Amino acid sequence: MDFGPGPGDEAFRAAAREWLAEHLTGAYAAAAGHGGPGGEHERVDVRRAWERELGRGGWIGIGWDTAPGAYGNRTATLTQQVVWAEEYARLRAPGRVGHIGEKLLGPTLLAYGTPEQKDAFLPPVARGEALWCQGYSEPGAGSDLAGVRTVAERDGGAYRISGQKVWTSLAHEADWCFVLARTGPPGARLHEGLSFLLVPMDQPGRIEVRPIRQLTGTAEFNEVFFDGARADAAHVVGGEGGGWRVAVGLLGFERGVSTLAQQIGFAAELADVAREAVRGGAADDPVVRDELADLWAELRVMRWNALRTLGGGDPGAPSVAKLLWGGWHQRLGRLAVRVRGARGAAGPGDWSPEDPYRLDAAQRLFLFSRADTIYGGSDEIQRNIIAERVLGLPREARGPR
Repeated sequence: MDFGPGPGDEAFRAAAREWLAEHLTGAYAAAAGHGGPGGEHERVDVRRAWERELGRGGWIGIGWDTAPGAYGNRTATLTQQVVWAEEYARLRAPGRVGHIGEKLLGPTLLAYGTPEQKDAFLPPVARGEALWCQGYSEPGAGSDLAGVRTVAERDGGAYRISGQKVWTSLAHEADWCFVLARTGPPGARLHEGLSFLLVPMDQPGRIEVRPIRQLTGTAEFNEVFFDGARADAAHVVGGEGGGWRVAVGLLGFERGVSTLAQQIGFAAELADVAREAVRGGAADDPVVRDELADLWAELRVMRWNALRTLGGGDPGAPSVAKLLWGGWHQRLGRLAVRVRGARGAAGPGDWSPEDPYRLDAAQRLFLFSRADTIYGGSDEIQRNIIAERVLGLPREARGPR
């Protein structure tokens, strides 16, 4: 793709900077830098208010392919979407709590939803009012989504859902969950009989959310148990039995413009590690200098690869991108702790029973990045996708279920 500034991009950048300068103040400015991966638990109330502020400004859903103002959002070209993501990331504006609804559900409804579903669910997302979580992974079906066992049975004008989901980000904050469940008859092929349902989370006694505490001591991931939870029959996206097509389509929206914004955050983390290496003397070690240079060069390569594939059409691009950044971020996390020497093992404050587990930014980066090659599709699954869908190699043998 020949990526470069298009007509109106600089004016769009100026408008984005002006809006952010005017609105990213007070409590919102104090929350800047909070809420990223590993910090989703931070300042949630302020970040929810910030989400509504973004909605009032029309900055949610600017990547949706809709008529201007159709759902309360402004439209933007692909390059303008990148401009907004870059300006947002450079200011380290508060981590988004509505990104699942905007980046995953929104494009999915636009591609597969009925007019009624779009009219019902897109405006609250664009206003920053409705938060969503993703009900895909299960204890026995992580990256292999065809193996989900959660069941949705038709009951008049609704479905009753029973089963368990796991690693559900922000489920404890979400208003809604899009759930991949089995609606087909027993014995149907794994990819058949799946449906994509929109489920309200406020169902006491029918939905239970249990936090999963991580190495970082925080718990933004959750287990979600459905015990007869109800979903309106009109809220099945893609029709009953069309869930696999919708689920796979959604995964294609998971990466794209957001990858470029993510890389700006990575660059800031790398700069922090480099400054610490210089300050503490670790940069005197030529091996450390080589590692810093390698990380910088690899980050530039990831950026150009993301720009090259931004227009879509490359079936292997999302998997390649995930492989590249997952391993890169893990290596950065290791180096962030190593450049500090023995200090890297010490906490930022004295231990106390009231505050027994405190981490600084480098330690949290190291621990949280251990999961980077697992969540969002493990490295092994990404390599299978590239082998089978891009290189045309024989499919991996799978045993009976």
